[in-house]
Amino acid sequence: MALVGQKLKELRCRRGLPVRELALRSGLSHAAISLIERDKMSPSVDTLGAILDTLGTTFAGFFADLPPAIPYNPFYTAAELTEIGMASSVSAKIIGANHPNRKILMLDETFAVGSVSGPAYAHNAQEAGLVIEGAVEVTVGDQTQTLKAGEAYYFDSHHPHRFRNVANQKSRIVSAVTPPSY
Repeated sequence: MALVGQKLKELRCRRGLPVRELALRSGLSHAAISLIERDKMSPSVDTLGAILDTLGTTFAGFFADLPPAIPYNPFYTAAELTEIGMASSVSAKIIGANHPNRKILMLDETFAVGSVSGPAYAHNAQEAGLVIEGAVEVTVGDQTQTLKAGEAYYFDSHHPHRFRNVANQKSRIVSAVTPPSY
């Protein structure tokens, strides 16, 4: 975690806290704080949380402006899309998996003939999608509708939902989930 220690030190200095005072307030040893700040020791999630709490910030706030570990490129070839589904039934490929601080999950989904996304599933997010090929039966809560190419959906994902290919060919959806919680 290069740069984490440096950023912690900058934050501590901005707050005007000596290492020993940060150690006392966070319940850590001053030696541990010193090693972390010099990137000689990687803090556990709990340790980093204790330091960030003491410095009055959150994980999201702390990591928001750190540069990505891999070079950023806004464009992706088909081979660079990350498969998170089952390519033989319901393929789900992430668009932009390495985008820094990604706040949306964009998917290219391909449904084999007769495939189903699985049992109805609920999570805390919103979803939208556009059917670009075939026909997909979408169930959200107690509502079901078959969508054909050019038709779309948008719903709160806390309603149990599922997808089923009802076409005699593969079906494709380009979808988005925010926050990325799928």
